[in-house]
Amino acid sequence: MRLVFWAGFWAFITDQASKYAVVHLLNLREVLFIDVLPPLLRFTMAWNEGINFGLFANSADTARWVLIGVALAVSAFVLFWVRRDPPGKWGMISAGLLIGGAIGNVVDRLLYGAVADFLNMSCCGIDNPFAFNLADVWIFAGALGLVFFGGSKREA
Repeated sequence: MRLVFWAGFWAFITDQASKYAVVHLLNLREVLFIDVLPPLLRFTMAWNEGINFGLFANSADTARWVLIGVALAVSAFVLFWVRRDPPGKWGMISAGLLIGGAIGNVVDRLLYGAVADFLNMSCCGIDNPFAFNLADVWIFAGALGLVFFGGSKREA
């Protein structure tokens, strides 16, 4: 369980530190966008009140509390699952990444009322209108890792 804790801790810290640096220190909430490595990487301020791609953002206050509850329930379920059926090193790390990312987005919803998304990546003539954050990366990586390494000490 130590691996779950440390992976979750570092996922949470990197997510919150990156958001603080970009939103507050680089003042992205005022300047709205910063070209970092155009067109591959641009910081674009987006406050996501819903879930992925702004889905369910119409009833912001209700969605906020429902999504906080869902994130905490999913985190508790994953923690219960890996305690009950320990998946091995990579599965434990994956569980920690998912939980740390989910908690990072919960903290955003509590502090700001929405999730701070800022990473925008485009390539090859395709202009991507969506932004995401490190918590989203950790959640995706953790979920994918649990698919491949989850349960009964499976290792690759």
